[in-house]
Amino acid sequence: MRFEVNLSKTEINIGIMFSTSGNYAAVGMSMFAGAQLAISEINADVSLPVQLTPVVINPGGVASAYTHAAQTLLSKHKVTHVFGCYTSSSRKDVLPIFEKYDGLLWYPSHYEGFETSDNVIYTGAAPNQHILPMARHLLDHHGSRGWFVGSNYVWAWENNRILREALVEVGGTVIGERYFPIGELNLDALAQQIIEDRPDFIFNTLIGKSSYAFLNSLRTAAVAAGIDQPSSMPVASCSLSEAELPLIGASAAGHLSSSVYFSTINSPENNRFVRAWNRQFSHLGQACADAEATYTAVHLLAHAILRGGDTSFLTVHEAVRGLQFHAPQGLVTVDPDNLHCAMRPLIGRSTAAGTFDIIHSDCGPVRPDPYLVWSSLDNARAARNGSFVRAVQ
Repeated sequence: MRFEVNLSKTEINIGIMFSTSGNYAAVGMSMFAGAQLAISEINADVSLPVQLTPVVINPGGVASAYTHAAQTLLSKHKVTHVFGCYTSSSRKDVLPIFEKYDGLLWYPSHYEGFETSDNVIYTGAAPNQHILPMARHLLDHHGSRGWFVGSNYVWAWENNRILREALVEVGGTVIGERYFPIGELNLDALAQQIIEDRPDFIFNTLIGKSSYAFLNSLRTAAVAAGIDQPSSMPVASCSLSEAELPLIGASAAGHLSSSVYFSTINSPENNRFVRAWNRQFSHLGQACADAEATYTAVHLLAHAILRGGDTSFLTVHEAVRGLQFHAPQGLVTVDPDNLHCAMRPLIGRSTAAGTFDIIHSDCGPVRPDPYLVWSSLDNARAARNGSFVRAVQ
């Protein structure tokens, strides 16, 4: 993408570190596109004081490549602000490097929580904004007998632990639980076992190509058994997005996803965002949560620089606390204490058109609780009813 130059602005380089190839390339490409959209808008906006120039490194979905990428961006290219990482394992691997060089990682992905860092701004959903809402929805509408399957790393382990504890709290059961290496595609036997066990729902924390293969295997096995899988044993996820639905093919419809953004949100901000996305990036599918979180993160940086007066780590780190941005998903507020964001939880069901029908929306943005200190299934219900005491209005 070509960026127009405004000579009255301060020019800074920012790091872009997404995997646009490899096992979860579809999501990485959408995140990169979200950053490109925001950069072009910021550079064209004369009211914002910076001109952003991206320095791009693609780790290729290789876990060990992230540390080299972060080292290169922070030490060789001397950038302070880096937008990057999708997996939690990559985020945790690069954290010591950001601490060493006083760098700020803008992490635009939903994640499992149980972390805060002075070197990270978290613009994806925290566990009380996507995992607990999904737990409540499953228990209210589908039952308490779950089958868990995930990629073998911290994202799946922690998500499954949180949901397992939620089920146990109400007397539910985890019928089966399996983990696979990222990129595993031979999942037919697993699908057959799940069909035989007939759970009330399947909780899927596989990522990338493994997830797409599993959804196809499960749908094939269900059809062979004469089971309407979407209605009788739906697959629930806290990561499935619009960017991935075209890659699943005929099995893409009927899956549940818990998120803070879907492309079908009807608001002036989102309608404008979707039109801009479709003009430039329709080949990547519909706009998705990870793209929107990246777009929001880049805008938050520009507004933090405007508020603070310079681009340094310390200035931006303080200026971003409490900062608000009218994002495509709605009003986003950076929590002044934990540097996560207040956002509105949503539940969607995937469609054959590559979008999600929104079947539940909380009453407003919910304050992030990365350690689940004050959140529980009960106050997740209260949030839906409009009485969640920690919701941010």
